[in-house]
Amino acid sequence: MADQITKSIIVQGNITNIYNLWANFENFPHFMKNIKSITKTGSDTSHWVMEGPLGKTIEWDAKTTRLEENKRIAWNSMDSNSDITTSGQVTFNALPQGQVEVTATVQYVPSGKIAEIGAALFANPEKQLAEDLANFKKYAEGMTTRAY
Repeated sequence: MADQITKSIIVQGNITNIYNLWANFENFPHFMKNIKSITKTGSDTSHWVMEGPLGKTIEWDAKTTRLEENKRIAWNSMDSNSDITTSGQVTFNALPQGQVEVTATVQYVPSGKIAEIGAALFANPEKQLAEDLANFKKYAEGMTTRAY
């Protein structure tokens, strides 16, 4: 079963800084609850490790398919035999008064052994994406008080 979710949030800050924070995937464990690590493996590839239920980890490799500076970042998983098949995009829209609308659209399909235990992990994906975006907002706005 494939699920696609779209959520938006308004973040206070400069669009270039907000975009750059998101474009550095290794920042994700700072604001995404279930992401344990992301390691850059090439110029447009990365390895993701997600904390799953019952102490299990879910891993996959992703390819960045689009990097439009200050506008859009898109990706998809690379191996159809991985624990999860995922794709999505995040868009950045500059608003007045130093604000940026960040919109994330994510699609995923748990596969293999993960499909069996995935119900607990993906029970409320809309809520999880909303929480991740709220955490990103706190993280990004907190970074504005420090040097990037």
